[in-house]
Amino acid sequence: MIYINNRDVLDQTLNFALEEYALKYLDINETYLMFYRMAPTVIVGRNQNTAEEINRDYIRANKVTVTRRLSGGGAVYNDPGNLSFSFIAKDDGDSFNNYRKFTEPVIRALHYMGVEARLEGRNDLTLDGKKISGNAQFVTQGRIFSHGTLLFDVNLDHVSKALHPDAAKYESKGIKSVRSRVTNIREHLTKDMTIQQFRETLLHYIFEGQEKIPEYQITDEDWTNIVDIANKRYRNWDWVYGKSPEFNVQKAKRFPGGRIDLRMNVKKSVVEKMTIYGDFFGAGDVTDIEKLLVGTKYDRKAIEEKLNGVDVHKYFGRISEEELLSVLI
Repeated sequence: MIYINNRDVLDQTLNFALEEYALKYLDINETYLMFYRMAPTVIVGRNQNTAEEINRDYIRANKVTVTRRLSGGGAVYNDPGNLSFSFIAKDDGDSFNNYRKFTEPVIRALHYMGVEARLEGRNDLTLDGKKISGNAQFVTQGRIFSHGTLLFDVNLDHVSKALHPDAAKYESKGIKSVRSRVTNIREHLTKDMTIQQFRETLLHYIFEGQEKIPEYQITDEDWTNIVDIANKRYRNWDWVYGKSPEFNVQKAKRFPGGRIDLRMNVKKSVVEKMTIYGDFFGAGDVTDIEKLLVGTKYDRKAIEEKLNGVDVHKYFGRISEEELLSVLI
C-alpha cells in the first residue's frame, strides 16, 4: 500500500479530483491510501437532487462549498474538523459493497485509541449508537475506491443548518438523505489529540508501524491534470447541480405586500415550466416573468441576472426583488 499525501489541501474539489486521478491513472496493481480534510463543504451523493438537500440561504451566507461526489449515498456537511479516508484499489470482484474490508483497518486503529467503533448497518461506523462515519464506494475500469468520513471535531450545529432545505416542497426521484444522530470522535478519546495527531496515529497504525511509509510523490504534471479534473467535474455547475434528476418545486411565502405561491418544474437544474400565484397587487401580467425565467438555470445568480432591469413592483406591487428571489430560489 502507498500513501498519497495531499499536503492537507482544504479544497474538496481538488481532493476529489486527486482521488479520481489516482483511481484512473495510477498503477492499477497498487493500493493507495488518502486522507483529506476540507473547508466547510456540502457533498451530495451521485444520484441526489442537490436543491433538495441543501439550505441555499445558509450556504450562500456562510460561503459553504457545494460539490457532488462520484459515489452514491446521502448528502454530508464537512469542515476542517472532519478527516476523510479513501482506499483506492484493484477491484477483485469481492470489494464493491464490502465495507467491512475497507473499514476494518480504521476500526482497529480507533480501538487502539480507545474508541469502540463498530460497523453498523450497511456502511456506517457508530459509537454508542451514534454515527461517526459514513462510507461510499465507486467502481470503474477494474478499480474501486472506498471512502468514508471520520467526524473528529466537526461543528455539529452547522451540519443541520447546511443540510436543512427551506420550506419548499420538492418532488423528485433523487435519493433522499437519511439523517442520523452523530457524535464527534474527539469526545471519546482516552487521550486528547489534535486532528493532525489523529491522522498520524491512523496512518502509522494502518501501515502497521512501518518506520518509512511508502509515499506517492505528486508531480507538477499530476497537479495540472488534477486541477483539470476539478474544473471539468467537481467545480462544474452542470455536474454539481445540472446532474440532479427532474423535480418539481412548490414554494409559498407571505410578505407585507402579499403572498406569492410558486409552482415550478426543473429538469437538469434548468427551469422548464413556472406558474406564479398570489394575492399581491401588481399592474403587470406575471406571465411575463414566468416566460422570462423559463430556460434559466435554477441558480440564484442566473435568476438575478434575468431579473436585472425588471420593474418588480410593476408585477408584484409592494413585494421587493429580494423577497421575490427568496421564493424563486
